[in-house]
Amino acid sequence: MSTPLDAGTAPTYLDAFSLLSEVADELVVQSVRDTHDAWADRFGGYPGRSITTAVCGGLSLGLRAASAGLGRVAETGAGPRLEDGPRGRFVSSAVNGLIGDRLVAERPRLAIPMAVRSEGRDVLPERDALARAFPEAGGRIVVFVHGLCENESYWNRWRERTGTTYAETVTAAGWTPVFLRANTGLGLRENGVALSALMQRLVEEWPTELERIALVGHSMGGLILRAAGAVAHPAGRPWADLVSDVVTLGTPHLGAPIARGIGHGSRGLGRVRETAAFGRILDLRSTGVHDLVAGLAEDVPPLPHARYRLVAATVTARKRHPVGHVVGDLLVRVPSAYGHDRHGRQLFPDADVLHVGRTDHFGLLNHPEVHRALRDWLA
Repeated sequence: MSTPLDAGTAPTYLDAFSLLSEVADELVVQSVRDTHDAWADRFGGYPGRSITTAVCGGLSLGLRAASAGLGRVAETGAGPRLEDGPRGRFVSSAVNGLIGDRLVAERPRLAIPMAVRSEGRDVLPERDALARAFPEAGGRIVVFVHGLCENESYWNRWRERTGTTYAETVTAAGWTPVFLRANTGLGLRENGVALSALMQRLVEEWPTELERIALVGHSMGGLILRAAGAVAHPAGRPWADLVSDVVTLGTPHLGAPIARGIGHGSRGLGRVRETAAFGRILDLRSTGVHDLVAGLAEDVPPLPHARYRLVAATVTARKRHPVGHVVGDLLVRVPSAYGHDRHGRQLFPDADVLHVGRTDHFGLLNHPEVHRALRDWLA
């Protein structure tokens, strides 16, 4: 299991600028050059092509040199840390969602580890550290896992609209909220293994004896929770035996249309040389994004002793409205959020379901109807 970031390994803004230079060369300069050459060849070439090639080559060389130089300086720890402010944490989470698997292999300093979070920092899964981060730790915890390209701060969105947060709601019901952060660019099963290991440590090191665990996931977070449960249950992990409730908010259990559309688009553009570079841009997406195409089907069963609560949203008031039926919450459709496939099969036949109308995918964060449902479900 990956370990939380410390001062010696935490990324700085120089790491981010080094990555930006590399991506600018790969996605901008090389794409412009390849597209330009393809169109030039289609129309028989032109006299100034060598000049264009030289300019693109010079820009590419300069960007690669800048990336390497910034990377070497960043390794010394120079520059402000990326994790010290909300903007830096936002950038870090977004980039990890898009290319997090690549970061693990090529730029591990920028790769986010699975970790418990408190006040914008990782908390070691050790009893003393957890006791300091959760001074009022109780025997019932609600573990929150965010979605793709998000971080734990997203659970505070729309607080000004509702006047409260899910954390405050569960606290009032006698639960202790625990927020996690994940590298959402990794595959679902890889994140599931990491989450299962972290949950086991959390159970073993929690300052008080745990009696009950509830899991809440937004979007991809719900899939990561399911993947962790599938890893834990066959292994007989004690943490899974404590899970009584699993709540998913706008989770694409059976895939998301937008993820399928990106895949089809990249393949279509790649068939023509003049647009192949744009296909490569679309195809430069993480394993985590790839996994959203299909979601997790019957091979990842629910925990047999937990109650599943599935929340779906539509931009229309009624879920059967033609527009709402087609676009759902703009990212996930209702059947996928409920785990219902086109053949009538259900992933969660005994689940409680909730439809929230006139909102979008991110509107499910701190929505008044979900607040009311959480109070009932976790009573």
